[in-house]
Amino acid sequence: MPRTIDDRAALDFALMLRRRWADVLYPQLRAEFDAAPAAGAIAETVHGLASYPLFAWTERGAQQMMWRAVSDAVAADDLPEATNGPATLQLDPELKLPAWYTGTDIHLQPGGIWSSAASARIYELGAQLVMLGENDDYAFHCLFTATAVPARVYRSIVDLGCGFGKSTWSLKQTFPTARVIGVDIAAPCLALARQLSDERGLAIDFVQADASSTKLAAGSVDLVTATMLIHELPLDHLTALFAEIARILQPGGQLRILDFHATGDAFRDLAMIEHGVRNLEPFMPPMMAADTVGMAVSAGLTGVGWQAFDERGTGLLPDLTWPRRREWHFPWAVLSAGRPR
Repeated sequence: MPRTIDDRAALDFALMLRRRWADVLYPQLRAEFDAAPAAGAIAETVHGLASYPLFAWTERGAQQMMWRAVSDAVAADDLPEATNGPATLQLDPELKLPAWYTGTDIHLQPGGIWSSAASARIYELGAQLVMLGENDDYAFHCLFTATAVPARVYRSIVDLGCGFGKSTWSLKQTFPTARVIGVDIAAPCLALARQLSDERGLAIDFVQADASSTKLAAGSVDLVTATMLIHELPLDHLTALFAEIARILQPGGQLRILDFHATGDAFRDLAMIEHGVRNLEPFMPPMMAADTVGMAVSAGLTGVGWQAFDERGTGLLPDLTWPRRREWHFPWAVLSAGRPR
């Protein structure tokens, strides 16, 4: 965490800038759009609005400023430590990171989350600012577990793309008798995940693997989850991911994915697509346009469907209708599916 008042001030400024982008600039741009005459393509209309240049510049500029502030705030010696708690870590020294993963600084984080031990700590702190400081206690992930994951007895749970563990902790806390496995491709994040899980006294097994090739036994898992993962995968990899999920799920096993979905509101959906472009999320727009339901069905999963998710309220909603809000917010949604018995 920040060690000087200057670090804290820089982080606070970056966070406030992001918030004003969300609750001042976005509503202003929306009001201009609603008042504009309908003519031509929506992108052409939005790009011609008076506040659009400031809106677009602030979104990318605030993101870059945030990562600079976070990188400065994370001390060189603030790295994951070796621990002797209940969590385990299994790294794969022969795993080669794919070029599509290493070739882009996803989220505009310099060097990505995989390049050094410090990158995991930087990502951990930056993840709080990306969520506008509203997920510091990871209540968002707890709400997903509480409302979107079926309440039953699980023997084995796999959390794909677990990062530094924020999505995995609530699964183990909610289902303490289950073996919970966190899978990620980034070794620095997994090392941090193990340390933070040990600090929480959580017996989670962290495994380095590509989510589309986990090397877990076929039919060995009761529940597979993934939060904020599939929008970061190219489409051919996403197809392979669903096939792998179907392979490792036992008959009757369940899948729950928390990610983004198009809303049907042309203005909001354009803002989301351009968010992916400005923040170096190259696979987000293709994923949102893809037939993910069809991919899951083709992999052999059944009962496949998306539902909206209200991260500030009740969590899982009954259909694809989101609460109306004036400010910018992500169109979170949950994809549910299962392997037939």
